[in-house]
Amino acid sequence: MRFSQLLGKTLREESKDAELKSHDLLLRAGYIRQLGAGIFSYLHLAHRSLNKIKNIMREEMDAIGGVEISMPFVHPADVWKKTNRWYEIDQSLARFQDRTERDMVLAMTHEEVVADIARTEVDSYKQLPLLVYQIQDKFRDEVRSRGGLIRVREFTMKDSYSLDKDWENLERQYINHYNAYFRIFGRADLPVQAILSDTGMMGGKIAHEFMYINPIGEDTIFICDKTDYRANKEVATFRKVYSNEAPKDLEKVQTPQTKTIEDLANLLKIETSQTAKAVFFMGTFEEEEKLVFAVIRGDMEANPIKIQKLVKAKALRSAEEVEIKAVGAVPGFASPIGIQADKAIVIIDDLVAKTNNLVAGANEVDYHYLNTCYERDYKADIVGDIVSAFEGAFAPNTTEENNTEEYKLKVVRGVEVGNIFQLGVKYTKGLDATFMNENGKPEPIIMGSYGIGVGRLLACVIEEYNDEKGLKLPITIAPFQVHLVALLDNDEVKQLAEEIYQTLKKAGIEVLFDDRDKKMAGPGVKFSDADLMGIPIRLTLSKRSLQNGGIELKLRKEDESQVFTPEEIVKIIQEKIQKLYQEIAEKVQKLPSWES
Repeated sequence: MRFSQLLGKTLREESKDAELKSHDLLLRAGYIRQLGAGIFSYLHLAHRSLNKIKNIMREEMDAIGGVEISMPFVHPADVWKKTNRWYEIDQSLARFQDRTERDMVLAMTHEEVVADIARTEVDSYKQLPLLVYQIQDKFRDEVRSRGGLIRVREFTMKDSYSLDKDWENLERQYINHYNAYFRIFGRADLPVQAILSDTGMMGGKIAHEFMYINPIGEDTIFICDKTDYRANKEVATFRKVYSNEAPKDLEKVQTPQTKTIEDLANLLKIETSQTAKAVFFMGTFEEEEKLVFAVIRGDMEANPIKIQKLVKAKALRSAEEVEIKAVGAVPGFASPIGIQADKAIVIIDDLVAKTNNLVAGANEVDYHYLNTCYERDYKADIVGDIVSAFEGAFAPNTTEENNTEEYKLKVVRGVEVGNIFQLGVKYTKGLDATFMNENGKPEPIIMGSYGIGVGRLLACVIEEYNDEKGLKLPITIAPFQVHLVALLDNDEVKQLAEEIYQTLKKAGIEVLFDDRDKKMAGPGVKFSDADLMGIPIRLTLSKRSLQNGGIELKLRKEDESQVFTPEEIVKIIQEKIQKLYQEIAEKVQKLPSWES
């Protein structure tokens, strides 16, 4: 490729609109241009890099038995209504009507479509398991797009879907994806960690997110390196320490002006951990709402995701004062004691259930109870883990023997670059996608869903590999392998540069030839552009390099350069390319796997 053929230009000044380094560098290096909020054009350099990422994905999906297909970007809403996601998903699902006023959807994912295809194409257990995938555009109407390609509205995703006859086979395909995803990210030279996560709007049994750990991330992750615990804040747990204190008599005391746990603890001269805190939500169940009365220890924070999952609500929202009072509870002084229990779902944290003598509200303004005990003083519909993990708590897979700093959870930020879900039968039941089992009876097909954002992966690689001069892309996904910078000082240089360019092309080497003359770009501009674009190997040909013995070769990631004769340059470049690939391959061999 000749530089003079490229549409687009490099930019010298940092972008005023770019929040992240990757966004700024992609703009300045001429990789992308923004059309609207979260909507980008990918110029030739980005297009080539993205295609390389897609090819890595194809190779790894094919290796685990995947078959590539292509599904529509525009869906009739009927299939989304059958799985209920038309009603469950907020405005991020782009809805519109066609000219016949039929409800339509722009795809953000394709579970419904795969289930619909399976409904017509799969008849018998003998056809299973199956694995299909596509690499296709999606649209999610984000509230706030940010960070260039990190959070966009229109994006390209590799999404794959497994179809199985039982959970055992689904788990096998899930493990295959877990391992394949590490290889995909490894081949792009992006370090990631697999994090246990919530299944969210996707539903299902279990899910993992593949996180690029970096402060730019929006996701909060709890990790313990000593125990190898990794979990998203939505599902993270920790080791809880339960009290063995014997129950004391219930006692009602006056507690004026103590609507907060901190005020209550200060008044009674106790720790917040000796109190019980009431948190109220309104849960949506089928077509009705009901108050969800959650009780946690006063020094903890409620986790709405855990609560929603345990009460099996379609959605949760914060309850209003009038809704709280409707069950006999008094905001600021509430507890389950004496409420109209049939009008609420009472859910308490397991730590509260095993801790006696907590101070809790008396459902009377300015009054609390001392020494409340679960079961003796009040009942619950559900007992479970409903609190958020916190930094400094001990990892859940530890014991009292591990009460040292290295066993505590720490908080890091991360960018989700991939996810895998064991979906189960939510979508196949909704679309009536069944198969005949060995006994001739129909059963719903069991599904898995697996996704990676292509553009976000590129952006994260750039966040990982850059310096003050520009990009430093890995050989596996760089748009070109070699950047030939020719300083066209005289006819000899011009002729030799053209010969080198043609020779490299014939040898199968991907080369970007900066053929601009002095009027278009001087030496300083050419070198700045080469650094900015981040192609792994730079060749410099000039009158000066010829005087020094030939062609100067420099790796983008290194400071030193070497000079080689024109006759040996192709062999040297091939060796350099092979070495760069080998370095990444060796890293891939050491990556985690499900088995390890």
